Amino acid sequence: MNANQNTVLQVQGVSKSYPKFSGLLERLLCWVGLRAAPANAYYANHDITFNVVRGQALAIIGQNGAGKSTLLKMITGTVRPSQGQINIDGRVSAMLELGLGFNPEFTGRQNAEMAGGLMGLSQAQLLALMPEIEAFAEIAHFFDQPLRIYSSGMQARLAFAVATAVRPDILIVDEILSVGDSYFQHRSFERIKQFKEQGTSIILVTHGMSDVRSLCDQVILLDQGKIIKQGAPDEVVDFYNALIAQKENSQHKIEQKRGEQGWLQTRSGSGAALVKKISLIDPTSQAQVNAAQVNQALEIVCDIEIKEAIDELVLGIMLRDKQGHVIWGSNTWHSKRVQTNLQAGERLRFRLPFTCRLGPGSYSVTTALTRGASHLDQNFEWSDNLLVFDVINVDQTIFIGSNALDAAFFVEKFSAENLSD
Repeated sequence: MNANQNTVLQVQGVSKSYPKFSGLLERLLCWVGLRAAPANAYYANHDITFNVVRGQALAIIGQNGAGKSTLLKMITGTVRPSQGQINIDGRVSAMLELGLGFNPEFTGRQNAEMAGGLMGLSQAQLLALMPEIEAFAEIAHFFDQPLRIYSSGMQARLAFAVATAVRPDILIVDEILSVGDSYFQHRSFERIKQFKEQGTSIILVTHGMSDVRSLCDQVILLDQGKIIKQGAPDEVVDFYNALIAQKENSQHKIEQKRGEQGWLQTRSGSGAALVKKISLIDPTSQAQVNAAQVNQALEIVCDIEIKEAIDELVLGIMLRDKQGHVIWGSNTWHSKRVQTNLQAGERLRFRLPFTCRLGPGSYSVTTALTRGASHLDQNFEWSDNLLVFDVINVDQTIFIGSNALDAAFFVEKFSAENLSD
């Protein structure tokens, strides 16, 4: 299939088109072969090419209608591509649509048996796996009740438990987990991570960008059926966020560059207001800080230049860890510090004092200059990872994690008769 023996999925020049008929008669004549297919066609996917290697997690992201689900259906074989070739090496387990292939009149157990049979599992295998499927789904007595009385979350639990009863070579998940509760989502992603560590390749379609950052090695961004960006999670996710804002204003530009420490800087916006300088300062000495200490008093100082007349300006600040998880964020809209009636040439200095309650590690500061509470209203400038700094633990009790809680252990002895029931 490919020179790389670790390649489990190869998608080469794949397109899926649907003909556009001028009317019912043209459609009927085409179906019976009396007339050629119409010249016009709608492309759900166009010239898609990528590979997935063993143990790799790939996310496919994009707005609704971008062609994500159609692409997954072609990979699983439920839809045939109009052009191109798809080669798969190994067993695929897919969760595309909630309840797909399930019979609402069958019980959960019967649906599990039927779905397992379609996956190629024997009766003996299903009999051995059924206790684990039932235990992981955690739907109690509903497991032997008709599917039609299940909630969407219960159906998602059953579908995931069946699809992952045996570790596949390729696991495909399309938004199905988003209907489950947070507890089951956590358990599901833990199993997905375990599969990945054991060599399963993951293809994930989701709108949850935190899941993409934490799980995936590569990301593909689809727009109008085409790949417009492919690369590392931080690069593609930040570009996607900027693209959404750009669609609100066609004059917005998106620029990306990777810094010396590996952090990717993504800038977008109209440029009506710009961050000219941002610094992390020790408020006592006014010295710039590159490596902060846990519990140290700090201050983010941000200098803004107004390029065009603005009736309303909001500054947003967001802290993220190295994996891209948001640690904290807020803006001057929520703190009632909105600046109004600004003229070109004016300069503003914003200060944000705080105590460093972060754990040891590397962190970044993202800034947003907007009108209103969200950058989707009007984005003057959005800058991901504009400032990067480290946090070290010099004199505090050793702890792990990204949050330095104000916590301490206390111990007291008491007699057995004081124990409560």
